[in-house]
Amino acid sequence: MTHDAHEHGDHQAHAEHGDHPAQAAHGGHAQEQSLTRQAISATVHCLTGCAIGEVLGMVIGTALGLHNLATVVLSIVLAFFFGYSLTIRPVLKAGVTFRQALKIALAADTLSILTMEIVDNAIILAVPGAMDAGLASVLFWASLAVSLAIAFVLTVPVNRWLIGRGKGHAVMHAYH
Repeated sequence: MTHDAHEHGDHQAHAEHGDHPAQAAHGGHAQEQSLTRQAISATVHCLTGCAIGEVLGMVIGTALGLHNLATVVLSIVLAFFFGYSLTIRPVLKAGVTFRQALKIALAADTLSILTMEIVDNAIILAVPGAMDAGLASVLFWASLAVSLAIAFVLTVPVNRWLIGRGKGHAVMHAYH
């Protein structure tokens, strides 16, 4: 039977000749989509921790009138803290020691959080007046929101690359 002689809907016939190039392409496409979905999920997880830390750091730094550099450093420290905390929690629930959970979190999230933090802080610093606008300013909040959204988009490929190599959030799968 040639490829043209059967319907694509006839998956049984398709499965019987799994070495068929179209079948391999279907499997590869599904794997690509699955990898992308995993990367998006990992990036949402990363964004959650980063956003909590980033927003909290910016709010604290701005409210206290800290210098922009001190505010950014505080935001980055808090982003890493909350990002790692969100990863450590389910690992600890799986019965792993804190020390081992910390190692897993470092392996799972460091590059993802680092990428997100570099991008979002670079963007908010690049927006004229955003850091000095104050907590009541639309400029401040809009700049922060846009910076996190762009950081998310640019971090998805990083997580996809890591997961595709069995690293990043791929090390977490045994603990979910």
